[in-house]
Amino acid sequence: MKEKNTENLMDKLISLCKRRGFIFPSSEIYGGIANGWDYGPLGAELKNNIKRAWWKRFVHGRDDMVGIDAALIMNPKIWEASGHLSHFTDPLVDCKKCKNRFRADEITPPTPPFVRGGKKDDFLERGRGGVCPNCGGELTQSRQFNMMLKTFLGPLEDESAVVYFRPETAQAMFVDFKQVLQTTRKKLPFGIAQAGKAFRNEITPGNFIFRTREFEQMEIEYFVKEKDWKKNFEMWLEEMKQWCKFLGLKDDELYFHEIADNERAHYSKRTIDIEYKYPFGQKELYGLAYRTDYDLQNHMKASGADLNYEDPATKEKFVPHVIEPTWGVDRSVLVTLLSAYHEEEAPTSEKGESETRVVLKIPKALVPIQVAVLPLSKKEELSNIAKNIAKDLREQFVVEYDETQSIGRRYRRQDEIGTPYCVTVDFDSLNDLAVTVRDRDTMKQERVQIAGLPEYFNKAF
Repeated sequence: MKEKNTENLMDKLISLCKRRGFIFPSSEIYGGIANGWDYGPLGAELKNNIKRAWWKRFVHGRDDMVGIDAALIMNPKIWEASGHLSHFTDPLVDCKKCKNRFRADEITPPTPPFVRGGKKDDFLERGRGGVCPNCGGELTQSRQFNMMLKTFLGPLEDESAVVYFRPETAQAMFVDFKQVLQTTRKKLPFGIAQAGKAFRNEITPGNFIFRTREFEQMEIEYFVKEKDWKKNFEMWLEEMKQWCKFLGLKDDELYFHEIADNERAHYSKRTIDIEYKYPFGQKELYGLAYRTDYDLQNHMKASGADLNYEDPATKEKFVPHVIEPTWGVDRSVLVTLLSAYHEEEAPTSEKGESETRVVLKIPKALVPIQVAVLPLSKKEELSNIAKNIAKDLREQFVVEYDETQSIGRRYRRQDEIGTPYCVTVDFDSLNDLAVTVRDRDTMKQERVQIAGLPEYFNKAF
C-alpha cells in the first residue's frame, strides 16, 4: 500500500479529532474560549494512557525515583524566590492598527533584522522593523510580559490575597525536597517526579493543543552531586530519546537543539530542547536542563529552611545539583497523533479497485480502544455471541462494541481511531465457534477460536 502525501495535515487531524471524539473546542456552545480544548472520550483515554505509561516507566520502573502530587496554588513567596515573578516573561508587541498582540520573538520582519548580541528580537526592542502578520500595520516597541496567571485567595481581592496558579510543576519538588528525603530515605542520585496541570498566560496561544494557557506536564527533578551532573545529563537524554521511540516518533521528525549560553533560562547551565517537525514548523516538544543548585539555594535563602543533603557515608553536607527532564503531556498527545496519522490506498476488490483509508497507527501500548467487537449483522443470534465476547474481553482489555452501519464502514471508523484489532462475528461463528480477527496495520484477517481470543490478544499486546 502506497502512502499518500498528507498536505494540510493539521487541518485533517483537527477535523478527525473533533469528528471521532479525541479533542473538542472548549465551551463551544458559548462561542468557545481562546485556544481552549477539551479531551473527548477517546482523547481522554489516549492522554491517560500516555501519563500512565510515563509513570510506570520512570517512577515504578526505577529504584531511584518517587512521585508526588502537589497543590496547584502555592505560597506566592515560592515564585518570588524561584525568579518567576521577575524572569518569567515573554517580549510583547502590539499592532497600532488592528490592536492585536504578538510575541516579539515570533514576528517576521519585512527585511533581515540587525541583530546584536545574539538576541533575535533586538531589532524589535529598538523599533527597527517588524510588521503585523495580520494587517501589515506598524508594531510597537516590545516590552516584557509576565506569564504568571494571577488570582486571589480568600474573601478579599487586594494585594494581600494575590496568589498564582503554578506555571510549572518543578518548584513543588524543590520545596518538598527535605520532606521527601526524610520520608523515603533515598540516597543520591535520586529523583522526584510529578505529572499535573500548569498555567501560563500566553500572549499567543495556538496551533491546536501545541500552545495553550492550561496544560499538563510530566516532570522530574533528579538530584545529583555536582561532579556527576554530566553523566546524569547524558543518561536522561538517552531516556528521553527512548521515550520518543515509545511514542512512535521517527528519528527524522526530531531535532536536538543545544541552547546557546545567551539564550538559556536564568537557572540553567546547559539545556537541550528536543524539537519536533510539526506541520507548522520545527518547534519544542520536550526539554532537558541542568539547573545546578539554583533552586534549592534560592529556597534556602528565602525560607531559612535547611535543604542540604547529608551523605550517609562521609557525613558531608551539601546542596545537590539538579537535572530536569520535562515532557509536555498535551504535546505528547499531539505528536503521537501526528506521527500516527496515515493516508493509504487500500484495495476494495480483486479487480484492483481501491480507496483512501485514514488510519491512526498509534502504538498498541497507548491506543484508546484495544479491541472492537463487530457482529456482521444485528440478528439476535450473532449479537448475543458478540456481546458475550465483548464482555469476556473487557476483563483484560479496553473493548468497543459496534453493530451499526456496514462492516466496511465500521472497519474504517476503527482505523481512524487507531484500534489495532477488530473481531468480526459472522454466521460461520454459529457453527465453528470462531471469529475473524482483522489487523489494523496490515488489514490481514485470520480465523481465531472464540475460546482462544484472550490468549491471542495477550500475545498481541
